[in-house]
Amino acid sequence: MKKNAVILLNMGGPNNLHEVELFLKNMFNDPNILTMKSALLRKFVAGSITFMRAEHSQEIYRELGGKSPIVDHTNALVAKLQERLGTNVIVDFAMRYTPPFASEVLESLKDKEIDKIYLIPMYPQFSTTTTKSSLEDFEEEFQKSGMDALLVEIKHYFENETYNRGVIERIKETMGDDNYTDYDIIFSAHGLPQKIVDAGDPYQRHVERHVAIFQEMLKKEKMDFHQVHLAYQSKVGPMAWLTPSLETSLEKVRNRGVIIYPIAFTIDNSETDFELEVEYREIAENFGFKNYKVCRCLNDSPLFVDALEEIYTKMQ
Repeated sequence: MKKNAVILLNMGGPNNLHEVELFLKNMFNDPNILTMKSALLRKFVAGSITFMRAEHSQEIYRELGGKSPIVDHTNALVAKLQERLGTNVIVDFAMRYTPPFASEVLESLKDKEIDKIYLIPMYPQFSTTTTKSSLEDFEEEFQKSGMDALLVEIKHYFENETYNRGVIERIKETMGDDNYTDYDIIFSAHGLPQKIVDAGDPYQRHVERHVAIFQEMLKKEKMDFHQVHLAYQSKVGPMAWLTPSLETSLEKVRNRGVIIYPIAFTIDNSETDFELEVEYREIAENFGFKNYKVCRCLNDSPLFVDALEEIYTKMQ
């Protein structure tokens, strides 16, 4: 009897300190990240960026225990989804820039008599820099594999109600018994260079619609935050990026408590565990914040497992 496979796609993160350079090299050689037409120029720029950032990045991952948290969280999620979907479905994951790569995952599926492979990116909103890159990479490796299976993919799911209920529950957990009116909430999305958005990337529109959905859900749940904000984090380099920046938003909120939800991520990684929890916390403390909270991503939470099961079922 033929089986289906569900593959979760993400950008990845170093499994050890030796993979930091590999991670950076692969990411900045991705034409969806550095969009210049010349592959030779991209390779040169990627090498320069990798050289400049490798040591600092290693220090970040050293503080996180010598690796990115993304793989352990993903393994836990895969195990729970596998248990939910049963033995006739194989659940696995592939990373874009670090092992396990798509080629390795496809090799492991070759002898399993797979009928259909369902690709679910771990990005709720679509962007050329994340979703498109991961899907294209898997499709390219699939063509090389010669497998006799069908690929089925989903490009975004930020409107999925079950997923969004999971986010609301995370916010409630993080707030605890604190008074919502004493806090502003900032939905922090990973930034993008403005030129990528101007070229047609729908990411900003998706993020803005996602925040609007949460505003309505917060009202229904009577989670009466003083104000709701959208901001963008992780700007790199001198070019124009999406605004407002998270730092600018924190400065505006500085006389209140603040809770951050990382709206563009489903799995915790260095941008949440270090950038938000450590670097931006320091900025907030310098602004005089007494209450600064960061929500965990959904990771392997029950509602995320429910949402993925629902997404898979609707894809069939």
